[in-house]
Amino acid sequence: GRRVEVKRGLTLLEAARVAGVGIRSECGGRGACGKCLIVVEEQKSLSPLSVSETRLLSSDKLKAGYRLACQSVVLGDVTVFVPPESRLEARRILAEGLSRRFELDPAVRSVRVILPRPSLLDTTPDFERLCNALKERGFREVKMEHELLQKLPTILREADWDVEVVLWMDEEVIAVGKGGEEKGVYGASIDIGTSKLVLHLVDLRSGETLSVKTVENPQTVYGEDIISRINYAAFEEGGLRRLQGLVIEAINSLIEEACREAGVKRDRVYEVTVVGNTAMHHIFLGYPPKQLAVAPYVAVIRRSVNVKARQLGIKVHEFANVFVLPNIAGFVGADAVADVLATGIYESDDMSLLIDVGTNSEVFVGNKEDIISCSTPAGSAFEGMHLEHGVKAVTGAIEKIRIDPGNYEVEYETIDGAKPVGICGSAIVDAVAELFKCGLIDERGHFRKNINTKRLRRENGVVKFVVAWKDESATGRDITVSERDIQEILLAKAAIRAGIAVLMKEKKVSEEDLAHLYIAGSFGRYLNPESALLIGLIPDIPLDRISFVGNTAIAGAKMCLLSRSMRKTADELSNRIRYVELTAHPDFRREFMNALFIPHRNLSMYPTVVKRISRVRGA
Repeated sequence: GRRVEVKRGLTLLEAARVAGVGIRSECGGRGACGKCLIVVEEQKSLSPLSVSETRLLSSDKLKAGYRLACQSVVLGDVTVFVPPESRLEARRILAEGLSRRFELDPAVRSVRVILPRPSLLDTTPDFERLCNALKERGFREVKMEHELLQKLPTILREADWDVEVVLWMDEEVIAVGKGGEEKGVYGASIDIGTSKLVLHLVDLRSGETLSVKTVENPQTVYGEDIISRINYAAFEEGGLRRLQGLVIEAINSLIEEACREAGVKRDRVYEVTVVGNTAMHHIFLGYPPKQLAVAPYVAVIRRSVNVKARQLGIKVHEFANVFVLPNIAGFVGADAVADVLATGIYESDDMSLLIDVGTNSEVFVGNKEDIISCSTPAGSAFEGMHLEHGVKAVTGAIEKIRIDPGNYEVEYETIDGAKPVGICGSAIVDAVAELFKCGLIDERGHFRKNINTKRLRRENGVVKFVVAWKDESATGRDITVSERDIQEILLAKAAIRAGIAVLMKEKKVSEEDLAHLYIAGSFGRYLNPESALLIGLIPDIPLDRISFVGNTAIAGAKMCLLSRSMRKTADELSNRIRYVELTAHPDFRREFMNALFIPHRNLSMYPTVVKRISRVRGA
């Protein structure tokens, strides 16, 4: 119901951004993903069909008035309908994760200091007077920003020499105020994900989380995947500044909401810790990310970064510090370091496998003796990209699927119990596993011939299986899983499984050696472990060894907010964890090709799956 006036020549996707209407655009508006579907009945004020539209849209959709928003150029007044499956809506975001016990020792602390008044017999300057008082409290030499030093004389005298001093790392005075008033000392931890932002507001004295806020990453309007955003930052004039500004603005909104909910003033937030993959890390800090997408994939910096919040435009206390956790290498970034911190695999005698499933899935194998890591190019299929009816975990997304092996009828569950709008990542894994278990598809993901069920159909040469009929769905169309969808999932799972295989070989580790398998991330939290095992996404190990640990990235960021020793450990881990560049590894291609089979080309690696399939099909 929105009206907006835009310049002639803009695409409908650009016009939607101006109007504040969110439309899916995984490819960033390049006409590659086909997700920005809109319906325009009267198209005389639009540009003619593009090559991308004729390639991606079926004849039935074209007859029904469907266009791609990124390809449709506005030539005059036009009325547009955005169907449910194309809308950027709030989705379920995982905001909590496994954490461990650690000593509470934040980098920021406050102390009350009563200074002796100056006199003709004591003309010690104000700053040195404050330093001397702090030394008496056990602090070493401290420093102070020039801008704060300019305010110090007024602050001390208005406070009658009774002041609260806020220190960072016991080496820098970042705030001075009137003493004797309990005001609190707070911090925030932020996980900048490719698709979402998570913020925790924390009391630095007690370690208690006061508020948790989440939001979709606003950068998604310029592309859902990392490479689209890197290209936008690298090749569009002002692109990097625009992407950085979007994420900073979103962070400021989250801080404001969290502080309002907790009854905390923003200028009492004295530190922020941040994690994200290497690309999100670079864009947040304003570092050029272009070189990350080109071999040999070199980052600007590996070690942790400390920068003043005001330099980034983050609206907390003006002298607050922002601590950004270190990267490892390639796309194994600060969020991955946080994963390792939160799970504690670096302290364990047991051999562990840690997987953070996402667009670029990070994999770790190791224990306290040694840890090896890689980043696998899984793509966005697990988030619905490249799937005809794929959606994120929004209301109405099908999240669980079961197929009766006798009559092939389907049972499904949707988020919030709403009418289905599409299939999210956890359900597409279920679908592939169930189709294989029931014998509807073979080990290569192709539908078998001579299967008698009304749910199988062929459209434009592509075989599809109907999960939800059109009279059940919110879109008014059948929701299906096609052979093309299955191939996208197999490509994604093969990339992850090949990365696991390469690391296990490098470590000379077998499935029997793995005492723990930790699956992190939003997708992993809702994944059915039996389905993951059936399709060969994870090694064949007992299910009781698998732990879904949630958003360990935010958990690790919060650990660093509350513990100086955890920061030191994070930097040590970034130097200690070995990195394998899969594209240069001689075994990766072979392992990838082997993993394209369900569950694997070498069935001896999946005895549990073989027994399960035999039992179901035999029944």
